Amino acid sequence: MDDDSQCKHFQEGAVNTPRSASRRELLTRLLAIAVVLVITVAIWRVGDKLEQFRLWGYPGVFLVSFLGNATIILPAPSLALVFAMGGILNPLLVGLVAGPAEALGELTGYLAGYGSRAIVEKRQMYERLEGWMQRNGALTILVLSAIPNPFFDLAGIAAGVLHYPISRFLLFCWLGKSIKTIAFAFAGAYSLTFFERFL
Repeated sequence: MDDDSQCKHFQEGAVNTPRSASRRELLTRLLAIAVVLVITVAIWRVGDKLEQFRLWGYPGVFLVSFLGNATIILPAPSLALVFAMGGILNPLLVGLVAGPAEALGELTGYLAGYGSRAIVEKRQMYERLEGWMQRNGALTILVLSAIPNPFFDLAGIAAGVLHYPISRFLLFCWLGKSIKTIAFAFAGAYSLTFFERFL
């Protein structure tokens, strides 16, 4: 089954209104929205304390990367930490730890989309991303997760709205995020080496 047929298959379930949806689906959607809200409030409360996690080494990188990507639309300093820790710890390991953590954090966007399409209805950029997801979801997720950009949350929401298979979402998100975090960690390592020559 290709991405087109998968999205069309899964989109059919997404067009059901809450009145026509089964109780189980409605409860699942409400639970997804509740999880997103709880995670967002928790991150907001931790806020400025995220920098303290870098003292924890690799577990700190994992935690900050997860939390930094669990916010929807709001920026968090996870890539800055990956860059900095790449200069302190093994940059390959920093990237390999941060990549899966970022992918898991992006589940909040997926769950928000799964829980409610109303979050993004009638927004031009969202509609464009939803079209990309319908045509080639895997490539859209891979490319948008591999480059720093503000639109990946909308792609995650579109994947959730379309009921794109969560395992495929996580796989391609993990691959893209790992490429990005490894690159940032090595950039941090090489920038530290570069500036040490002048000190």
